[in-house]
Formats: sequence, C-alpha cells, structure tokens
Amino acid sequence: MKPVFSFFLGMFAAAETILLWVILSNGFNIEFITSTVSAFLVGGLTFFGIKLYSDRKFLKKNKLTRKEYVYIQKNLAEAKRKISRLQKAFFSVRTMGAFKQLYELSKLSKRMYAIINKDPRRFYQSERFFFYHLDSVVELSERYAMLAAQPVKNEKMYISLKETQSTLEDLSESIKKDIYHVLSSDIDDLKFELDVAKHSLKKLEYNPLDDERRTKQ
Repeated sequence: MKPVFSFFLGMFAAAETILLWVILSNGFNIEFITSTVSAFLVGGLTFFGIKLYSDRKFLKKNKLTRKEYVYIQKNLAEAKRKISRLQKAFFSVRTMGAFKQLYELSKLSKRMYAIINKDPRRFYQSERFFFYHLDSVVELSERYAMLAAQPVKNEKMYISLKETQSTLEDLSESIKKDIYHVLSSDIDDLKFELDVAKHSLKKLEYNPLDDERRTKQ
C-alpha cells in the first residue's frame, strides 16, 4: 500500500472512531468504556479491512505473492540506504569533475529505484543493479571521495583516483543498460504502437486517384 494512501486511510479511520465515540456517548448515552472500545473496534476494522483489500488488489495487479512483495520491499529499503550513502559521497567531493560524475551515478540509481518502487514486478529484471552494480558504485564512490578529499596526494593516489574514476564511468554505462533492460518491454510496446499508428495513417492518406475512380464509376 502506498504511504500516502495509508496516511489518508489512517486519518479517515481516526475521524470515524472519534465520530462514532461522540454518537455512542452523547447520542445513545452509552457508558464511556463501552463507547470507547466500540469506536476503536469499528475504526480498527475499517482501517485493516480496507488495507487488506487494497494490499490484495495491489498484489493481484502486479502478479506478486505477499512473500515476494515483502522480499522486494526489503531490498528497496536497503537500496534506499545505499543511495543515501552515495549522495553523501558526492556532496563531500570538492572537484567539479568528481561532483558531476557522482551526481550522475546518484541520479541513475534514484531513477532505477523509482521505477521498481512504482512497479515492483520489474524487480526481477533489475537484480543485476540491486545485487551488484549499486554495491560497487557506493563502495567505489566512498573510496573516491575519501581519496579526493586528502590535502596531499602522491603518485600512487593519483593513479588510484584515475582508475576509480574510469571504473565509475563503466558502472555508469552499466546502470544505463540496466535501466534500458527494465524498460525494454515498454520500448517494444511503444514501437509496436507507433508502427500500427503509422500503418493506419498511411491507409487514411488522401489519394487523388480515388476521387477519379469514383467519378468514373
């Protein structure tokens, strides 16, 4: 269930509980404990009943079991923490080149996170990102930021920075490919729809010879 929906559902259930308590206490003169328990019971049943229905509908729509959804949410939560570490790394660098590179990696990582968070069933197409590429990006970015922040650097450190920068560039391309892979079905669907639309437009194109044939008939 989406957090926003959960929030408003909770607000609705709370308002229902209060309203029912007022009606039972004042309207029917029911004793305090009985009206309070009844109001909370009805509010709780409303909240959890709608939540259960919404969750089942969401899982059915996405063709996921509850166990799969819990597993995906666990990995998304872990990915969110890693992306926060990545953002912290790029904010700590001082050179414009390093900042731009780490910013791009952060943007790509957040883009993948947003896609899977919105459509969890795509998670299994993105496992390479979550279980390999994101870990590598975070670890290398933190090391890169740490080395780049040192006031004094020797030749060995410069070589390490250069190698790390090159590897991060490769990882950036890999994440782009991960995103493309996750969205590949949408791209294929769009291409098919465009082909159908173009074919339909060609059939509807005006042909002067058609008028001439009709006239002869």
